[in-house]
Amino acid sequence: MSRTQGTQDLGKAILRIVLGVLILLHGIAKLMAGPGFVIQTVTQAGLPSFVAYGVYIGEVLAPILLIIGLWTRPAALIVAINMVFALVLVHAKQFGDMAPTGGWALELQGMYLGAALAVAFLGAGRLSVGGIDGKWN
Repeated sequence: MSRTQGTQDLGKAILRIVLGVLILLHGIAKLMAGPGFVIQTVTQAGLPSFVAYGVYIGEVLAPILLIIGLWTRPAALIVAINMVFALVLVHAKQFGDMAPTGGWALELQGMYLGAALAVAFLGAGRLSVGGIDGKWN
């Protein structure tokens, strides 16, 4: 393994683990609070209430898969889809807003979406349960 490959694998691991942990913390908060807010949000958008439970897949299951590096690419795509739903259903009114500190009001959500897409394209790397040759890594 070349030095470059080793640092690339470490970079992939850092990206997917940090993304996984940060999204998982949102999922844990939603587990503790219950699905009420998410159910209300999706039903107000005209979607069936069962769609709200997808947040647990996108913010609990998929982040755990990212952290351990198993089925990394599909897990990252699920996180990205979850972020698109969050942006459209919860944050749509903020798309053009600037934060009081300067910068985009949705920069955190944008960073989560961008990081999830990057992991989906990059894969898990060698430092993962699935390994570099894993079918979905």
